[in-house]
Amino acid sequence: MKNFLKQILGYFKQKYLPISKQRADFSKTRQIDVQQSRQIKKAPHLASAALQSRNDNTASQEPALICPYCSSKDTVKSGLRKKKYELQQRFLCNACARLFVAPKAKGKSFPLKVILEAISYYNTGFTLAESCRFLKEKSGLDVKEASLSNWLKEYKELCSYSRMREYGLKLYSPHQVIQTVNLYHRQVYEFSYHRAKTALILQDFKHSKFENVREFLEAVQTECPHQFFQEGERASEENVKFDISGLAIREKQNFATRIANLALQAVNDNKFRHKALQRFMICNDSVTVATEVPVYMDEMDIEHMQEVLGFNIPLKLGKVMTGHIDMLQVRNGSVHILDYKPAKNAKRDKPVSQLTLYALALSRLTGLRLYDFKCAWFDENAYFEFFPLHVVYKLRDKQKKEDPAQMKWDTLADPGVEKTSEAADVEEKRA
Repeated sequence: MKNFLKQILGYFKQKYLPISKQRADFSKTRQIDVQQSRQIKKAPHLASAALQSRNDNTASQEPALICPYCSSKDTVKSGLRKKKYELQQRFLCNACARLFVAPKAKGKSFPLKVILEAISYYNTGFTLAESCRFLKEKSGLDVKEASLSNWLKEYKELCSYSRMREYGLKLYSPHQVIQTVNLYHRQVYEFSYHRAKTALILQDFKHSKFENVREFLEAVQTECPHQFFQEGERASEENVKFDISGLAIREKQNFATRIANLALQAVNDNKFRHKALQRFMICNDSVTVATEVPVYMDEMDIEHMQEVLGFNIPLKLGKVMTGHIDMLQVRNGSVHILDYKPAKNAKRDKPVSQLTLYALALSRLTGLRLYDFKCAWFDENAYFEFFPLHVVYKLRDKQKKEDPAQMKWDTLADPGVEKTSEAADVEEKRA
């Protein structure tokens, strides 16, 4: 009986309801899928874009963009826009009813991901012809040498390693410039170490004291204690209550934020943000020497820093504490520990604690003073920097007070001024 009623109801729907309301129109969906499958057969590089576009229709990981016309945040996804070599997500602004796409390399027929990968190949040390050949093997796109040359000129300001590239090739061949090792530490971490860049940076007098950093990075491939990372505790999961009252955290804009703003536009899946940003920075900037650097320390290290160095570290370890530094830089006479972390998702105390633990561990592993380290977390909008030494070491009150034996400037400037009894006693002792 129920089946009979359904048939009758379906008959009347088809006969009297408008065509648009009779049933869901799946023909357009099938048509899009057929078109995408044909495009993928012609150009394999569109496979990932087509797959991403299907995922975007169900559950998107990208936040809504700001409308470039009216600056409204009330935007929603509205279909796809077909370009020559990729499919771009299109957005609709509900405030001004205008359509727009994300600002990914406007005026370029090639996808931004392909452009940045080509630049990375060249700055690694390969020639224009070799870079284009590798790119064709990886993405299936035939990029001309003239196009790559124009991209290098356009993004030269952010790719500061280009001025060091010629000297780096005199030290290492293109296949030896970057040393990459997969570390299977619960999950796969791709440790990368730029050998040529490190050698050139250490030639500077103010950086020559960081030779221990190079020795540590060189030994990661052969001497890393992988068992610690399989069984130990992770620094990112430690609940450490450092005293950050009075800690100066400097917010600014620098090359890291500008590079992130460019490189992250080429990423469709948030899971690959770190990898894409690390890849571009280690190949193209002039200060990033390593990525995904493994560090560790145990209870004996903490006891030494507390008892001998006087550091305040409110942490008790039952196991070895481990972690992986996102980016390691050497610049301006300091070693910089960087972590990519979107500011809207990061509370100040969390990245400060995590980065301070990284700095303490790297200090013990390299034998460098904590004074030589700076820490920062950043995204495409802001860069937050602080000194880890100021987190664990506070000046005592007696150190802040002025030494009574120290002579006043007024006394030195005007000999007629009477000296204090304490200063006079000091002078008598010296005589």
